[in-house]
Amino acid sequence: MGTLVGHVAPGFGFFVIGLWHLLNHIKLHAQNPNSYISKPWFPASKLKYLELFLIMGGCTMSIAMELFIGPERHQPFDPDLTIPSNHLHNFEHSTISLTFFLYAAFAIVFDKIAPQKTQYSLTQLLGAAAFGQQLLVFHLHSADHMGVEGEYHLLLQLLVSISLLTTLMGIAYRESFLISFVRSISILSQGVWFMVMGFMLWTPEFIPKGCFMNLEEGHKVVRCHNDEALDRAKSLVNMEFSWYMILVIVSSMFLYLYMIKIYGEKIEYQALSKYELGDEEEDDVEAQKKIKVDIASKSFVQMGKGFAPMDIER
Repeated sequence: MGTLVGHVAPGFGFFVIGLWHLLNHIKLHAQNPNSYISKPWFPASKLKYLELFLIMGGCTMSIAMELFIGPERHQPFDPDLTIPSNHLHNFEHSTISLTFFLYAAFAIVFDKIAPQKTQYSLTQLLGAAAFGQQLLVFHLHSADHMGVEGEYHLLLQLLVSISLLTTLMGIAYRESFLISFVRSISILSQGVWFMVMGFMLWTPEFIPKGCFMNLEEGHKVVRCHNDEALDRAKSLVNMEFSWYMILVIVSSMFLYLYMIKIYGEKIEYQALSKYELGDEEEDDVEAQKKIKVDIASKSFVQMGKGFAPMDIER
């Protein structure tokens, strides 16, 4: 993963899955605002398990690249079958991919076998386990992330933490659209940030002023000449993340408004014809006449009761 392609490829996968979830959750909420129930994954129109197959395929390619295609000997072990220091990060990245692969595989099994309520809870729990594994590996990464790369990974851990928290909350609050909305944005954001890391850390033109690329343990790392250059580079990363988050949030809100306009509930009004209006007016006139007759009759009866028999005789 310590290359441009190694960050852009998985980043694109996270972006696609996050965007797919965001679109479907908004559409589901727009069509069922009062009875919205979250889903852990969404079937495609022609191939039901397309989303899960894509996750499994992407994870398989990632594991193959990390352990068999990327290493010089096309296998990550030393001659004595021990793990060399420069391949520790390959195993760490493969562990993350393996966890997401298991999530997708068991999601298919649960959909075929488990009851609906159990299926949702267990699938969400596996998703939370995958994000938890991802957070743990990035937090305790064997690679040196104390410099500019470390700042990128620190902010990435923030996004993973949000994905983990909202996935766990979604188990108990399945009817909450806001939780699903934030979870989808956090997954999409992970993908965008992965791709940003790939371009900013492994494209020489984008290296901050006062820093350079250095080859260490088989992969290139951004280093800075002094502390002042390092502090400046980290500040640029923080501003970059802030601007990027503003862009993602605003884009998500506009997407929500656009899809609500398309898929939202529409109240249809039917215009009354002049004949229908005429009938209603005639009914109103007849009703008013009837009320007037009833009032007149009651008044006459009451007046008749008001005369005593003696008064009539006189």
